[in-house]
Amino acid sequence: MAFTLAGPAEYREEIRKSRFIALAAPIASPAEAQAFLDAHSDRAASHNCWAWKCGAQYRFSDDGEPGGTAGRPILAAIEGQDCDRVVVLVIRWYGGIQLGTGGLARAYGGSAAKCLQGGERSELVERLAARCHVPFAELARIRARLADWQVTIEQEQFDAAGAELRLALPSGQLETVRRQLADLSRGQIQLHAL
Repeated sequence: MAFTLAGPAEYREEIRKSRFIALAAPIASPAEAQAFLDAHSDRAASHNCWAWKCGAQYRFSDDGEPGGTAGRPILAAIEGQDCDRVVVLVIRWYGGIQLGTGGLARAYGGSAAKCLQGGERSELVERLAARCHVPFAELARIRARLADWQVTIEQEQFDAAGAELRLALPSGQLETVRRQLADLSRGQIQLHAL
């Protein structure tokens, strides 16, 4: 079972006079991860090391630290906390005392893990895509009910008779939502999996 963060998280720690700040946030795409990193990196800091994971895609950076001592331990912390669709940035201000490669790996990985542990987590639910056409007369009522079924509207296109909705719903709910939509609309709305 994979988790993501419900919102941003932060953890601060000082290790042998070096200050570490770990920042984490949920993401839906690599572009969101990059936007988070661009917005939160501190160019005045010694190092801005990071990792993100979004499904099968992942990336990490040591940002000038010895190879394998920062980015990879941050990614290992993400995976060790059963997280997906998250980005973690660990900012370091050098305090004048060398930590060594093992010390760096423990500091970066530990800060990332503690940041993720301290954040509010939510379970990732596998979703599937579906579509349906909703007449204008039913649109407001159907929109109100979709949230009750944990269904999100990904896209809507209007035509003369109503709206074509592209939906994302929990994979185990397809038949239930299909039946509910048909019942509410007296058979007018048909849900089709994509």
